[in-house]
Order: sequence, then structure tokens, then C-alpha cells
Amino acid sequence: MAGFIFFAGFWWLGTYVSAHPEPPALWAFAQAVRGQAIGLAWILTSAGFGYVLTPLYVACIVFGIVNRPWRARAFFTVAAALVSWIGGDRLQHFFHRPRRGDWLIQHVHAFSYPSTHASISTDFYFLWGLLLLRSNLAPAVRYGGFAFLTAFTLGIMWSRLALAAHYPTDVIGGACLGLAIILLGERILTAGGGRLGESSEPARK
Repeated sequence: MAGFIFFAGFWWLGTYVSAHPEPPALWAFAQAVRGQAIGLAWILTSAGFGYVLTPLYVACIVFGIVNRPWRARAFFTVAAALVSWIGGDRLQHFFHRPRRGDWLIQHVHAFSYPSTHASISTDFYFLWGLLLLRSNLAPAVRYGGFAFLTAFTLGIMWSRLALAAHYPTDVIGGACLGLAIILLGERILTAGGGRLGESSEPARK
């Protein structure tokens, strides 16, 4: 149910921004964030590009092959990120919202809604944080990993605004799409008899 709610929110927001300008409060926020810490923003935004993600996907697949207890989780993160990547691109063409004109550093010519950086980072970095949190690893790894990867995901989303590559609603919509993919994907996996987020390694004290 939560997955459908996130997807419905994503869809409603997409139809809204396709016919209306950015809400004034969010546009004011976007203008305030634009141009802040550009160097850091570029580093963070690079973590959402294919030349960084592709080696990480390959590493996850190799990790899943050699580490059976984490196999389903490793493969699921890659699958979710790829669905987010491909699906987000197709949905951008569906909503066909033009990009901002005040971009910095790199001008992306693809459509704007949803932000695929936001959806992919949610389905890869944030999802890995959730999986660590739900594992039986040491508490420092679980909570520390979740906090770091959540902050990293939010940092990537912030970077898209700092570089004026997206509107705030693009980022919000991308995050909603990413969460919907995680929740609906886990439901499909569970219905098929799979398990996600349960580790068979012994708990550590």
C-alpha cells in the first residue's frame, strides 16, 4: 500500500508540474541553494552518473555471487537502481518538463521530471543503508552505515539543486519514485518466495 501511495504521489506531482510553474516557496528555495559549494556539489552529483554507478553495480553483483547470505539483497539493489534508471528516463519523456535555464557547469538536455539522480540514489545508496540497518551486523556498522548512506543520498539530491540541474519538485518526485520501486519491488520479491533484509550471519555483540 505504501508503495502505491508513493507512486500515486509521484504521478500527481508529475501531472501538476507539467501544467504549472514551480510553487513559489520551492522556487525561492531553489534560488537560495543555487551556486552553493559548487565543487562539493559536482563531486556528489558525479556519484549519480553511469561512470561511477556502473562499476558499483558490477561490484554488487560480484559480491552477491561470492556472498550467498547477501545475494538477494545485492542483486535487488542493482535491479531496483536499473529499473529506476530506465523507468525514470522513460517517465521524463512522458511528462516532458523542460529543464531549468539557469544551470551551472553542465547543461543536461534531457527532460526534467523526475530527477533520475534522486530516484537512482534512493534505490541504490539509500537502499543499501536500509539493508545494513536491517541486517545482523554490528550496531556501529548498521547505524553508522545507514546514517552515512542516507546523508550521502540527500547530498546527491541537494547537489542537483545547487547546480541548478533540477527543480525541487523534480527531486521530490524522483525520491517518491525511488521509494515506490523499493516497496513494490520488495513486495514482488516476497510474493515470489524471496527474502530481503534478513541476514543469516550470526549476530555480533
